[in-house]
Amino acid sequence: MATSVINHHQFLYSNNFHNYRGTESRKLSVRTIRCDGTGENERVIKVKNGNDSLEICRVLNGMWQTSGGWGKIDRDEAVNAMLRYADSGLSTFDMADHYGPAEDLYGIFINRVRRERPPEFLEQIKGLTKWVPPPVKMTSSVVRQSIDVSRKRMDVASLDMLQFHWWDYSNPGYLDALKHLTDLKEEGKIKTVALTNFDTERLQIILENGIPVVSNQVQHSIVDMRPQQKMAELCQHTGVKLITYGTVMGGLLSEKFLDTNLSIPFAGPPLNTPSLQKYKRMVDAWGGWGLFQALLKTLNQPSVAGSMVGVRLGLSEHIQDCKAVFSLTLDEDDFNNIEEVTKKGKDLLRVIGDCGDEYRRA
Repeated sequence: MATSVINHHQFLYSNNFHNYRGTESRKLSVRTIRCDGTGENERVIKVKNGNDSLEICRVLNGMWQTSGGWGKIDRDEAVNAMLRYADSGLSTFDMADHYGPAEDLYGIFINRVRRERPPEFLEQIKGLTKWVPPPVKMTSSVVRQSIDVSRKRMDVASLDMLQFHWWDYSNPGYLDALKHLTDLKEEGKIKTVALTNFDTERLQIILENGIPVVSNQVQHSIVDMRPQQKMAELCQHTGVKLITYGTVMGGLLSEKFLDTNLSIPFAGPPLNTPSLQKYKRMVDAWGGWGLFQALLKTLNQPSVAGSMVGVRLGLSEHIQDCKAVFSLTLDEDDFNNIEEVTKKGKDLLRVIGDCGDEYRRA
């Protein structure tokens, strides 16, 4: 038997490594899943489109937690923590232009790597950032200036990956922005162009317009299976990969919240971070706290245990929990037990909409 609690902030799902339900249009050829980290090939994956490619760690260090709401970030302690994560093999960092000091912290960190680590170590470090502009007219100069800001903050000549978000689909300016980003890639200022929180329809339009996106970052967990209903099929056909966040729901998917009753004041752990509050709303939409408790009981099996709540740099550390995912095993009984609970939940595709629609509802 194996545990099903995946202990990390973000996990990149290859399209042949998915489908917890295992009952829809696509089934796994082997009903035992392993993510065995004994070899380097299992720890990294290449996202690519045409001639564009980037090799990243399968467990990403998400830096949303530096943006405020999780505790005060000390710059030096945060950078030291980044070095410890990188030294442990967790060498890919995900951030955004609006994640507080995240890009600046990466710039300090990467300079320390240049000074204090060998060149081959530097080659393993990857910094993925996001650009989340207001839906205004996307001219070449607007795009260029914004990307130059991130390049300066991160202190790199070329961004490893730029993940683009767009708020308003009624404004087709996202295609203009992506074409300008592609031009910057051709100039060498961006290595790979990607998306974040785009739905299936718009991803297909973007690909049909010849934009070589390598990945789409979306919310995905055992509660939120929306990416497996529409998005994964398109990704399977096109080779675009999904980088997923919210996999452990800000820490809700952990022993810490097992056998708790949030309806009783002070009876359980506080929902005192933006991520806990966000994913509690997802639980409510999916089926409520009672059903979620049944899920936790199913997932919390004694053979392997662990919990992790994001990457709170300099505040708390869960390096070993993150690395434990590489020895994850799910067998037939695991699938059956998990499916028995999850099938009782609501279909979030019907409740919320496709990937990213939660950010665009009025």
